[in-house]
Amino acid sequence: MLVSLALTLGAVAIGAVSYEVTHEALEQQLDHRTATETRALLAEPGAHRTTAIATGIQRREAVPGPEHLDYLLVDARGRHIAGKLAATPPAQPGYSEFLRYRDGRVGQALATRLSDGAMLIVSADRAVLDETDRHLLTLFTCAFGAMLLLGLGGAWTLGAITRARLRRMDRAALAIIGGDLSMRMPVDASGSEFDRLSATLNRMLDRIAALMANLRQVSGDVAHDLRTPLTRLRNRLDEALNGAEAQRDAAIEAAIVQADELLEIFAALLRISEVEGLGVRKQFRPVALGAALVEFAETYRPDAEASGHLLDTEIDPAIKVLGDRRLLIQLATNLFDNALRHTPPGTRVRVVLASESGLAWLRVTDDGPGVAETARDRLFERFSQAEQSRSSGGHGLGLALVAAIAAAHRGEARLLPGPGFGIAVSLGPILD
Repeated sequence: MLVSLALTLGAVAIGAVSYEVTHEALEQQLDHRTATETRALLAEPGAHRTTAIATGIQRREAVPGPEHLDYLLVDARGRHIAGKLAATPPAQPGYSEFLRYRDGRVGQALATRLSDGAMLIVSADRAVLDETDRHLLTLFTCAFGAMLLLGLGGAWTLGAITRARLRRMDRAALAIIGGDLSMRMPVDASGSEFDRLSATLNRMLDRIAALMANLRQVSGDVAHDLRTPLTRLRNRLDEALNGAEAQRDAAIEAAIVQADELLEIFAALLRISEVEGLGVRKQFRPVALGAALVEFAETYRPDAEASGHLLDTEIDPAIKVLGDRRLLIQLATNLFDNALRHTPPGTRVRVVLASESGLAWLRVTDDGPGVAETARDRLFERFSQAEQSRSSGGHGLGLALVAAIAAAHRGEARLLPGPGFGIAVSLGPILD
């Protein structure tokens, strides 16, 4: 409403200025006509100037032109000499903006004093100017009224639409507060600011819903997967409490091992939660990923050979990304450990780092037995392990951390199709 009022007042100001400029231009036009006609009369040929002017006036009044002017010529005593202008001559020469005729009309006149004291008055009727003023005022009044109505109508319509959108968003927000996390802000595909805001809020709600689902999954997984080690820890402590002196030390040592295992699991869970919270992005810096992985591969090559594995690398050393070097090395370590731990000796492990479509892609593949199709969908979840991997140790958190690190670096981790087993990880745009 205030915007509409401001626009209307602006239109009024523009109209007032336009009216004043137009009115002034018309008055100047009348002054120009009287001045031109006065110069023409003063240039009339003749031995006696006043008589020549009187003759010129009579000739003009006998055959009036298309732009009619009124004339009056009086002598030094104010006595009429020529002209039909019925008005009292002004006391001083010069322009008179409002010269009143005896019949009620008003003229705009120029009075000129002659050398013999006579005065010549040339006047233009202001009726045309006044009529133009009335038309302009009528036009501006109608335009102002139309703009006011359009402005008020537009403001009311816009306000109604805005209030309706806000009411729908308010209802959705109240439903979410009430516990319905499936509710989303309304989107009508109009591309408006409300649509963009709703889309942003919906992405935020999707992220919150994913985190809540993740929290529920983690809670269930922790309760399920930590029951066994906690039970073993309790049994060890019970043995230490009730066992013989000779068995006590062994039971306590076993309990310590179980406690260390639990601490390791909790540390990994906290690390995954920290990465998934995306707070690590505040410490992101340019990282020479290619050079770091070349060094990493050479460090791991002796371990691969000692376990009977073959290691091939194809790493572009020039690749740089924005990220956390420690996390990126942790990601590569988890992928490499996963390949060495869950494949038999003689397996060929291949590490490739290349750029595709402006992204850095890390692929770690092997020609081992792979995993069952039924286990592939859950490999990036916490505590998820393929059946053949359970005997090789671990807690099923390594690939979950890989997925979290990839997401923090604006990428993703995905399984590659067989044969064998492979994981491809994108790690955000490449830096120049």
